[in-house]
Amino acid sequence: MTSTNPPAPSIDGAALFDDVEAFHRRFNIFPSEAAYVAVTLWDAHAHLLDCFDSTPRIAFLSPEPGSGKSRALEIVETLVPNKMSAVDASTSALFRAVSGIEGERPTIIFDEIDTVFGPKAGENEQLRGFLNAGHRRGRLMYRCVGDGANQTVQGFPSYAAVAMAGLGSLPDTILTRSVIVRMRKRAPNEKVEPYRERINEREGHALRDRLAEWADTVREQVASGWPEMPEGITDRPADVWEPLLAVADAAGGAWPERARLACVELVRAAQDNSETSLGVRLLTDLRDHVFNGADRAPTAVILDRLNSLEDAPWGDLNGRPLDSRRLSRMLKEYMQADNKPIKARNMRTAAGLLKGYYAADLRDAWMRYCPPPLPPLPASATSATPATPDAEPLLTSVNA
Repeated sequence: MTSTNPPAPSIDGAALFDDVEAFHRRFNIFPSEAAYVAVTLWDAHAHLLDCFDSTPRIAFLSPEPGSGKSRALEIVETLVPNKMSAVDASTSALFRAVSGIEGERPTIIFDEIDTVFGPKAGENEQLRGFLNAGHRRGRLMYRCVGDGANQTVQGFPSYAAVAMAGLGSLPDTILTRSVIVRMRKRAPNEKVEPYRERINEREGHALRDRLAEWADTVREQVASGWPEMPEGITDRPADVWEPLLAVADAAGGAWPERARLACVELVRAAQDNSETSLGVRLLTDLRDHVFNGADRAPTAVILDRLNSLEDAPWGDLNGRPLDSRRLSRMLKEYMQADNKPIKARNMRTAAGLLKGYYAADLRDAWMRYCPPPLPPLPASATSATPATPDAEPLLTSVNA
């Protein structure tokens, strides 16, 4: 009886991914094990781009120069197909390169992206639109082509893998489509091998060719499957990580498990660092740091809790702490489940009749706008008991 199972790939994907990761480790100091996993998976996914509905951008960001961002891009560009440096490329040149007019679709390597989107660079809406649209396969960017009255509208494909590096941050629309690696300066005890282009580039290209050969053996498998997402990873983070988990599953070995742990860790870190709107930050802090399971809270308690939060903006909003008037104005922008604005209501407490807010009025907004808390990481699970010593008495008085 003959077996109907497909033949196993002739290339050991897990061992190949181990070699790619080891190549990065020779020259790059990343901030976490999760970052090494994510960058390795990103390198591999660039060889299988047409198997996916979306391609995540990867962004190496740091607050200060000299943190290894450019070196990280140098190593990436030796491992991906058809690399194209975009530091001095115009948006129109990128349109034409990706559309295939100038050859095969490139993997775009964009160093010093802070010069495009940084605070001193002003807006660059065409490039922002290109990077946003190119995250999804099949999205076209429409432009007028021709001279004078003889212009026609032409759609340019924008789907391409993009790796970026820069100081500071990026527009939210790009960050949410990216795997973010927050680089930092090397500590004195962190050593890397010096990168010699004449020697090491050839080593990277040899790995690139092995990745391309491996990709050909798993293309059908990757294109026809849907990876299982970790608990809590939905919506845009799922779009970002789906291709990376798919290549991890195709590689096998320890990579599927490592990929999912890295996914949860980096999505959590991105949420912690996200520059969400002030309103969403308010709703999230109310849910996680004020109510925390209680059914009501007086306005005075809410303000005291919010204004005492470390690393939160409430204690200094343009030189003044959050007050009841601004709290009311911000919450009125959001609706209850019955489509009425969230407003303060009277409540009886041990201290008498006070104005405050009910969790039931906020619950619909929490569900719609606040990211769900991710499950704890296995190695860093901590108690959910509030750290503030007086938290329980405050909540008890609220419910009195």
